[in-house]
Amino acid sequence: MSDIDLLDFAVYDFPMVDRLLGLPPGTSRRWIDGYSIGAKTYPPVIREVHSGVEDVTWGEFVESRLLAMYRRDRDIPMQRMRPAIERLRELLGIKYPLAHAQPYVGLNRELVVGVQKDLNLDSNLQLWVVRSGQYLLADPAKRFYETVKFDDLGGYVTQIWPDVDRIVEINPLKQFGSPVVRAVPTSVLAELMRAGDSIEMICGLYELDTREVEAALRYELKASA
Repeated sequence: MSDIDLLDFAVYDFPMVDRLLGLPPGTSRRWIDGYSIGAKTYPPVIREVHSGVEDVTWGEFVESRLLAMYRRDRDIPMQRMRPAIERLRELLGIKYPLAHAQPYVGLNRELVVGVQKDLNLDSNLQLWVVRSGQYLLADPAKRFYETVKFDDLGGYVTQIWPDVDRIVEINPLKQFGSPVVRAVPTSVLAELMRAGDSIEMICGLYELDTREVEAALRYELKASA
């Protein structure tokens, strides 16, 4: 599947995105497709224009994850990110600029810093910061970059690891994008645990090791919280 096909692949609905990213209900819809309050209309942060489409593509989910990391760490208004995303989309010629490697690696870091300066983005909004003449990824962008896998050729995100241990995986081509350990949904493993099965029994049933099952349970506990 090419980058266009994968990133445009409709995987989720808005409630599922909220759950996977730990967002309050309705948040991903506002970020991805915009919203209105009374007579005031707020355009999408991720989509170019409001579409009313309920399906969420893989590319939209990946970009929402990065925004969620910034929102969680720095509590910034998402509408302030919109001009930067628009400008990167234009300069890179990519529909989902935050879901590609280009803003995070290579010479494009200088382009990104230039966009930040042109838009007068404060430090809470920046992907790259410059300290002592060195380019450094901002903390949320760094954690994002370290927990995604980019396609070797296209440079686009093909899977996500919610945690740095890289055991639980979110992949649009596995189990309809549900979090999995290998190919087993974490929700299935958690349900077996709630039903009274031991970790040893679950390991034997799915040919997983203890570390994998425990990682799945931690993920589900965190998601439910």
